[in-house]
Order: sequence, then structure tokens, then C-alpha cells
Amino acid sequence: MEKSDIFCRLTQAVIDMDATRAAEAAAAVIQHNVDPYEAIIEGLAKGMDKVNELFENEEYFVPEILLCADAMNAGIDVLRPYLPKETTWNKKKVVIGVVKGDTHDIGKNLVKIMLDNAGFEMHDLGRNVPYAKFVDIAGELKADLVCLSTLMTTTMDGMQVIIEDLKKAGIASRVMVGGGPISPGFAKNIGADGYAKNATEAVKVAKGLFQEIHVPLILKTPELVSVRRGQEGVR
Repeated sequence: MEKSDIFCRLTQAVIDMDATRAAEAAAAVIQHNVDPYEAIIEGLAKGMDKVNELFENEEYFVPEILLCADAMNAGIDVLRPYLPKETTWNKKKVVIGVVKGDTHDIGKNLVKIMLDNAGFEMHDLGRNVPYAKFVDIAGELKADLVCLSTLMTTTMDGMQVIIEDLKKAGIASRVMVGGGPISPGFAKNIGADGYAKNATEAVKVAKGLFQEIHVPLILKTPELVSVRRGQEGVR
């Protein structure tokens, strides 16, 4: 089976909301010695890109998005054990989550997977996370980095609140922000230490914040999947 055919199967399985077919296509990735990273990028993530277009065009709605995300995750679950693990002598602890008021976490989940495989110790708080929880967990873990995500303009300002609360609490964690409506200028204005527009950049930026980590970047990922701002209930 050609690599391109496997990628098409992965993409179509996501679009068709078929978790079983996505897992089977992912198994074919391993069987045919295809790079699992490339399969995620060129197959599963491209499927979610198309799903996003269908959602924007009102051809798909929240229930369909949920099922498509389940199919994508089914494929990722098969491929995850085969993703090469990078290691560091001193793993950096990372707290990651979607800020309060936003339930969109597809992009956050991709960043988490990529940072985990880049050698960071990940602590995922999930979605719709209260501001205080970021502060509490970062302090408890003595986190090196806090990653804040949102895909809604209405929840952007919460990032600044979290950054200010971290400082007030005397927590020295660095902060990286990202998501559909976030820009480098916004990140700078709210006092974030870093900004990433996609999962590839998230790995680069995170490593750049800790110069003692010297591991090669072996992954290229698509831009974070965005969904219509203001919609609730999307994974």
C-alpha cells in the first residue's frame, strides 16, 4: 500500500467520523513502516482541517465535530506508542490547559502530545480551566512552563489574569500562549514569555525558553485546528 493511500484513508476516516477505520488506517501506518509523525500531520490532522471547513460552512455541527475528534484521537492512540521519545537530563515540568470559558481543546491536545514527545513532563489540566487552578497547580508542581490556550476572543483576556496571578503568587513559571485569535503582539502585551501559532512552533519556543535543552526538532505539525469561536462543547 502506498503511503499516500494510507494518508487518504486516515483523512477520510476522520471526515467520516469513523473511529474504527481511523484506528485500522493507523495500524497500516505501522505495518508499512510509515513515519507516525507524518501520518498524524498528513492524514489525521488534514482530516480535521477539512472538518473545520465543513463546520465553518455549516455542513457539520457540534455533534459531528465531536465524532470527528474521536476518530482522530483513535488514530493517534494507535500511533502514540511508536512516536520516538526524546529525553533530557532534567525534564522541564509543563502545565497546559484551555482557559476558563473555552471548551475547544483539539489544538491543546496536539501541543501536549508534541511537547511530551520532545521530552517535557506534561501535566494536562484539560479545558475550561479556572484561572486559580493554573496558579495552584503551577505552584504545587513548581512548573517550569505554563501553556495557555484558547480559540475564543471572549476568553483571551483570561490569559493576562493568569499571568498576573502567577506573578502575585511569586511563581516563576514561564508562560507560553497560543490559539486561533492569539497574536505575537497580544502575547507581548499581556506579558507572556512565548507565543506559538501551532504545535511545531510550540516545541521550538518551549525549547528556546530553556536553552539547556538540546534535542533536535524531528516533527512538523499542522497549524492548530480552529473551530468557530463562541461554540461550546467541542473537544
